[in-house]
Amino acid sequence: MFGKVRLAFPRGFREVRKNSAASGTLRAAVLGMNDGLVSNLSLVMGVTGGTSDSAIILLVGIAGLLAGAFSMASGEYVSMKAQKDHYEHILDIKRGEVERFPEGERGELVNIYKSKGLSIDEAKTVARWIMREPETALDTMAREGLGLDPNQLGSPWMASLSSFLSFAVGAFVPILPHTIWTEGLAFTLSGLFSAIILACVGCLLAGFSGKNIVVGGARMLIIGMVSASLTFGLGTLVGRAIGTNPSAL
Repeated sequence: MFGKVRLAFPRGFREVRKNSAASGTLRAAVLGMNDGLVSNLSLVMGVTGGTSDSAIILLVGIAGLLAGAFSMASGEYVSMKAQKDHYEHILDIKRGEVERFPEGERGELVNIYKSKGLSIDEAKTVARWIMREPETALDTMAREGLGLDPNQLGSPWMASLSSFLSFAVGAFVPILPHTIWTEGLAFTLSGLFSAIILACVGCLLAGFSGKNIVVGGARMLIIGMVSASLTFGLGTLVGRAIGTNPSAL
């Protein structure tokens, strides 16, 4: 029965799924939100197990949100910058080859188009026209030979900002109740809100892959709740050991 359940995306959302770049960006944002949610939920639950002091729980939750978001942002920036620099270096090398060895690059284009089904004469004609403009030749070689789009190498700053915001949004969910309510109610609502969002994230990720949304949502929910339960239990044990949770002794 569950095997037939699929996520019915609105038309506009289906168009996003068809666009690999947009889909990849949106999927990365959802994953970043999930990272923030699971990590900060586990952190908040661990601290809650060790102390009932609402101020401490809120402080640790906010610190976890900021630390995780800045860590994600800086890591994404460094990774994206290194990748972009690498691609730009490859393109610079290819640009030099196009300028210094046009015949060799023309031959490479001929082989590429022959592999796509063109005859030898057709491939030579296409390659000759492409090589008339060095920038067109470079763009074609990058796309056909290297699998790169020179106009879409990515922005490290945008990737960094996206990672920061998506992680922060997810990490804010488990601490939201602690900004309004205290003790038992905040603890319950923190777990409830987080469980709902975890299930939604799991459904979205399953939908991106065309998989069963019920299984995807349940899997993400179980993973998040198990992580939170384990850290809550460990936090309780540590709280007993160091005396920050006298009521648990």
